[in-house]
Amino acid sequence: MKKALLVLSDGTTFQGWGFGATGERIGELVFNTSMTGYQEILTDPSYKGQMVVMTYPHIGNCGVNPEDMESPRPSLEGFIVKEQSPISSNWRSKQDLDSFLKEKEIVGIEGIDTRALTRHIREKGAQMGILSTEDLERKNLLKKAEHSKGLIGLDLVKEVTCLSSYTWEEGSWDPQNGFKRPSQFPFHVVAYDFGIKRNILRLLVNAGCRVTVVPANTPAEEALRLNPNGIFLSNGPGDPEGVSYAVATIRSLLGKKPIFGICLGHQLLGLALGGKTYKLKFGHHGGNQPVMDLKTKKVEITTQNHGFAVDVDSMGDDIELTHINLNDQTVEGMRHRAFPIFSVQYHPEASPGPHDASYLFDRFVEMMK
Repeated sequence: MKKALLVLSDGTTFQGWGFGATGERIGELVFNTSMTGYQEILTDPSYKGQMVVMTYPHIGNCGVNPEDMESPRPSLEGFIVKEQSPISSNWRSKQDLDSFLKEKEIVGIEGIDTRALTRHIREKGAQMGILSTEDLERKNLLKKAEHSKGLIGLDLVKEVTCLSSYTWEEGSWDPQNGFKRPSQFPFHVVAYDFGIKRNILRLLVNAGCRVTVVPANTPAEEALRLNPNGIFLSNGPGDPEGVSYAVATIRSLLGKKPIFGICLGHQLLGLALGGKTYKLKFGHHGGNQPVMDLKTKKVEITTQNHGFAVDVDSMGDDIELTHINLNDQTVEGMRHRAFPIFSVQYHPEASPGPHDASYLFDRFVEMMK
């Protein structure tokens, strides 16, 4: 076992054991409260620029499999757990967690008090940190952490978006038949890739959509030339204000086609509609966040992963607030009163997490109809 050191920018230090790749990584520390789904969390591009602390103490016991990958490779900067299991036991497992992280060059640390670290982030807020298995001098690491840039204003989307457009026609996976591949697609959707998760694409296919995924910097005119029935705005990492080109593109698409946005796509849509966004103290990351639909008063348990939120007071009269977070009353959903446009802050595709909100994909289809 190789010693590892985690140093936060405020000087808080944790010593543990390295696993996965060796090296040194800098990122913003956030905690995720999901009990399952570590593989989907690891491969969610929305974590670019961040190191993830898992609050559930035992991680890795199910191994890793190809079907649960949400992107080709992990984008996060580091992985922090109480205990990683050296043994994986699951009939779908093809690889253990340690070798997977080695292969993907992700540095991990185990053997630290993740409860104490989570509580520190809750009280002090998300902050930059440095994780190293090479330089174990605290003073050296603290200096690097103190001088590291935060996520405010950074364009991290350019690091995770696709380089060229592609078509997606693969639906959800089941044990008997593998991935579904429909023979007909009543609808065509152009999906802007700001860091899109594969299960979003699969649920769009399940709803009857052939999806053309385009890079984040695709002009509105180019997207409209594809003659889609609707436009989808994906999840992604970082500060929405750092992706000004996407805001301008979305503004050009308003009123042209039905639009559905998730997570970063929701925030970018809020900016395009004239609103503002702000950074949350420690963000929402987990598969257990309660959200209320203000029209039906129904409460959904949702999967979430975001560090920024839309300021409801900055939105004009054309925007209706549709969902709120019951933990802190932040905006979780909105719709345009005149145009066929709606968005949610949370993740209706789950992966990992509950499926309470999967109906939103059907709502998008109804809007396109």
